[in-house]
Amino acid sequence: GFTHTMPERIIAAAGDIDNVDTTSLASLTAGNIAATGGMAKLLKENEFATQFHEGEKANIHIQLVGNRVILVVIFDSRSSLGLVRLRVKKASEELNHIFEALLKKVQEPGADSPFAEITDEDIDNLFND
Repeated sequence: GFTHTMPERIIAAAGDIDNVDTTSLASLTAGNIAATGGMAKLLKENEFATQFHEGEKANIHIQLVGNRVILVVIFDSRSSLGLVRLRVKKASEELNHIFEALLKKVQEPGADSPFAEITDEDIDNLFND
């Protein structure tokens, strides 16, 4: 399950989030994932990797990716939950491949930082269609 051992850090943020306190959102989301991890344990589940919260104006889709990263998508009624789930699934698969490659790189003897070859352009390409 998800282990909360590091402080929450935002890797990337995109979209109309000027009025969102992303630091607080990251912290609250990590706490939420930790809490649902406890519920999963009680029910003898490995993890509840996906969460959805529906509000009057905003919806939040939360996805645990590779037990390492939490992907949060905030959307309104102009987007369907089905489309969000489809895109999150695709993004999660891509992120998993990247994390696996980074882990292999870190495990190589004499390896430099796993992020040395990742450019801002690589990150932008990952989050833009």
